[in-house]
Amino acid sequence: MSDAYIVETLRTPGGRRKGALSGWHPADMAGEVLNALVERTGIDPAAIDDVIMGCVTKAGEQGFNIGRNAVLASRLPDTVPAVTVDRQCGSSQQALHFAAQAVKSGAQDIVIAAGVESMTRVPMFADMTVLAKAGIGEGPVSPRIRERYGVTEFSQFRGAEMIAQKHGLSRDDLDAYALESHRRAAEATRSGAFEREILPLEIAEGTHRHDEGIRFDATAESIGGVDLLAEGGVLSAANASQICDGASGALIVSERALKAHGLTPIARVVEMCVTAGDPVIMLEEPITATQRALQRSGLTLEEIALYEVNEAFAPIPLAWMAQLDADPARTNAHGGAIALGHPLGASGTRLLSTLVYALRKRGERYGLQTMCEGGGTANVTIVEAL
Repeated sequence: MSDAYIVETLRTPGGRRKGALSGWHPADMAGEVLNALVERTGIDPAAIDDVIMGCVTKAGEQGFNIGRNAVLASRLPDTVPAVTVDRQCGSSQQALHFAAQAVKSGAQDIVIAAGVESMTRVPMFADMTVLAKAGIGEGPVSPRIRERYGVTEFSQFRGAEMIAQKHGLSRDDLDAYALESHRRAAEATRSGAFEREILPLEIAEGTHRHDEGIRFDATAESIGGVDLLAEGGVLSAANASQICDGASGALIVSERALKAHGLTPIARVVEMCVTAGDPVIMLEEPITATQRALQRSGLTLEEIALYEVNEAFAPIPLAWMAQLDADPARTNAHGGAIALGHPLGASGTRLLSTLVYALRKRGERYGLQTMCEGGGTANVTIVEAL
């Protein structure tokens, strides 16, 4: 079985809701990522076997197979096929897994795994509400599911509150974590740590080069002053991930393709894992998935230099670190989605880009990324920087 190598991985800078990237059609934004992957590697675009695109809200401008539309909006030949996948917030991480599986199996040699989400132009849940507003159907949670789990709907907000309560996390704990996310992201931006992974995009005002959501002037007082999302809870908009527009991607190839096309790998996919659990508390599954991935890989968490744990809500990485006894200094070392934004379908390969280049810059070997996902699933990917 062949190894799966990462030859290039990159992302756009995040754009705030109705912000810098709101003028970009998501197919065009994702197409720019495809173009850049080809340009930076020098690969013959006609040799690409497939494009696997993660996207969560597949309605409006993100409907009709956004993966294929991204190819058509790019400079890739129209002979390159594409598909769109949905593993909720882990969609592009799952795209990475599918690409690596195809390469490892020998079925394909060159695959792009990518993701895109314009949360400005295609608001979250738009795909679930359009028919409901028209009075058609009962929505995605069927009567049988409601009876089985005793809910009328599944809520990530409720799940995050349940995790905070279960693990004894206070509002102060969450706010302190959020402040640190902004601090780390601000420092990474100032130091140029993100420059290699970021693909600047042209906008009306010039060139968008930096993540727009970072609060460089964030303080404990400013974060603590944001209203709670629910009375009696601990979550606020300040300790949850930001709505964000963005795209990201990675070029995954076999050893055969490395030799045939004269490519130089920057990382290797070591282990991939997906698990599923309670769909009500929902967002706690990265703990179990990480344990499974470590067991399968034969590595210990201590042997892994850096961890990217998606900051959908502050309780997620806090509970993950507590349960796995993980080093906070290694966890989201350059900040996370609370500061950088969470462009849903694009976040998986966004985390990959940050992880791979942070490992390479520090001269470290192994990194791990994990993502909580709607419905109670979680992906884990372990990579080796080369």
